[in-house]
Amino acid sequence: MKLNELRPPKGAVKKRHRIGRGVGSGNGKTAGKGEKGQKARSGYSRALYSEGGQTPLTRRLPKRGFKNNFRVEYTVVNVGILENMSENVITADVLYSKGLIKNGMPLKVLGNGTLTKSVEVHADSFSKSAEEKINTAKGKVVKL
Repeated sequence: MKLNELRPPKGAVKKRHRIGRGVGSGNGKTAGKGEKGQKARSGYSRALYSEGGQTPLTRRLPKRGFKNNFRVEYTVVNVGILENMSENVITADVLYSKGLIKNGMPLKVLGNGTLTKSVEVHADSFSKSAEEKINTAKGKVVKL
């Protein structure tokens, strides 16, 4: 078998349905859209949540839960990642330049992993275990 001999199986490919091509085609004149009305007009596209006159599902369902607008979202880095870095002073800018965090969010250091070398870490927040690990490795914790 060669590439130019490949064919789809019989019945897999159907002919395109050409609408609005005369009465004899079976889908001429109104082109399968019926007579008048919104759906028969050009440019019609129904809103996804539209249900005619019925109240849409999104409005029938109750609101649930609570969203705290003042919650602070952190970008997190584990202590184990700091072990592999060559710098002695680690800041959010250094981590961003290495591609380890996204910019614009406050940085929090978490205590997952081990740290053997002494480093100075500048961050907005530290977990207790991260602080302990940095201090036991004779490092320095600087809260911004």
